[in-house]
Amino acid sequence: MTPVTPIRLRNSRTRTVETLTPIDPGNVRMYVCGPTVYDRAHLGNARPVVVFDVLYRLLRHVYGPDHVTYVRNITDVEDKIIDRAAANGELIEDLTRRTTAWFHEDMAALGVDYTGDPQFREPHATDYIPQMVEMIEALIARGHAYAAEGHVLFSVASYPGYGALSGRSVEDMIAGARVEVAPYKRDPMDFVLWKPSTDDQPGWDSPWGRGRPGWHIECSAMSHALLGESFDIHGGGIDLQFPHHENEIAQSCCAHPEGDFARIWMHNEMLQVEGKKMSKSLGNFFTVRDLLDQGVPGEVIRFVFLSTHYSKPMDWTGRKAADAERALRRWRQMLAGVVPSTPAHEVVDHLSNDLNTAGALNFLGQIGQVLYQKNGSSWEPPSNPDQEWKTLAGEFLAAAQLLGLLLPEMGDWTETPDLNPLAYRLAELRQAAMASKDFSQVDALKSALTEAGVEVRMSKDGVDLVPGAGFDPAKLPDLP
Repeated sequence: MTPVTPIRLRNSRTRTVETLTPIDPGNVRMYVCGPTVYDRAHLGNARPVVVFDVLYRLLRHVYGPDHVTYVRNITDVEDKIIDRAAANGELIEDLTRRTTAWFHEDMAALGVDYTGDPQFREPHATDYIPQMVEMIEALIARGHAYAAEGHVLFSVASYPGYGALSGRSVEDMIAGARVEVAPYKRDPMDFVLWKPSTDDQPGWDSPWGRGRPGWHIECSAMSHALLGESFDIHGGGIDLQFPHHENEIAQSCCAHPEGDFARIWMHNEMLQVEGKKMSKSLGNFFTVRDLLDQGVPGEVIRFVFLSTHYSKPMDWTGRKAADAERALRRWRQMLAGVVPSTPAHEVVDHLSNDLNTAGALNFLGQIGQVLYQKNGSSWEPPSNPDQEWKTLAGEFLAAAQLLGLLLPEMGDWTETPDLNPLAYRLAELRQAAMASKDFSQVDALKSALTEAGVEVRMSKDGVDLVPGAGFDPAKLPDLP
């Protein structure tokens, strides 16, 4: 199927926006690096999951749900996992099983749930050890890798194209990779394909002794096994561009020179919190579960993610979350009973233009206002809508669902009270009090909200109200 509007995507490798021309339009193939399962997913981990979920939805819409294959792996053998299990005093299998379940649960809350989807594959690294060994053997046979002291290393000098994806100099790459200086390396840039394991570490038999794979070879082997020597799109966070993706390209192209590996490389930018890099030392480090437990709905988190283009740094703020909640509540309220039809073509066009989710959301906001005005300036469900309103509403709802929003299974959170009117009133009282110096009404409303289990957050940008662990809607104060 040829799309009416060609899908154009920014290729990190060529640094240009290119038209997607699938190798096989009957099977568009995409691989995205998944989680290393040893802890809860933080906000930065979740961003690529949501970004490439939207791309998957777009590809399925354009080419048909049976003509897209999406692979996102689980890394369940890696040094961080070994160290965390040892620190916890538990078996590695127990740690990875539990944290994988956490990942699935948290991502499902953001609208990313592929349960029962036959076109989605989630390979676990430990299930593909034979394929990794086979690929390493091929690299040795072709002169691109060598064994030394129980290790097998890739010879970076054997691949002239190394560094093309990231565009880094050798000096920058050495610094960026934090290369390990080891006597068995021929060159400081050479990276590990296989490493020996001690008795208390996970290991598998191999031609080089009992050991385990290096991180980079895992994705190369799994993508080859499930998608072949050439596939259409490889995605992940910008933090993986070097050295992980650079190493993937080198080892995959050398092991299978007859293929192209990935045609288009896509990278989402990093995430900030309130204008600052997310960091435990700054106290602004959040997992997805942290926000969900604070009462921030998963649909709201998704909306905020999509409000910034994937190629730009995204800033998570309380104000954005409050605005997203207000918009989603209004849309869900007004569209109650509406049946989705065909997505508005303008939204499809925005998404086809390098996955411009921000433009798509802006357009939805404009159409939402049109529906609101045609409904007598009301967000209540219309009692007797005309055909024009029904048609536009059906296109609106279908377009929102193409973005993974306003899905029926994600709407339970709207059953909790809307705190926005109280937030706006508190902001008004606070502004008046700053002029009069009489903060009695502000303090009274804050106390009443706190008594109801609401966390009150005030800043120069406004007031945010977040339901806390002891939130009791029955105790909410009347609007003063």
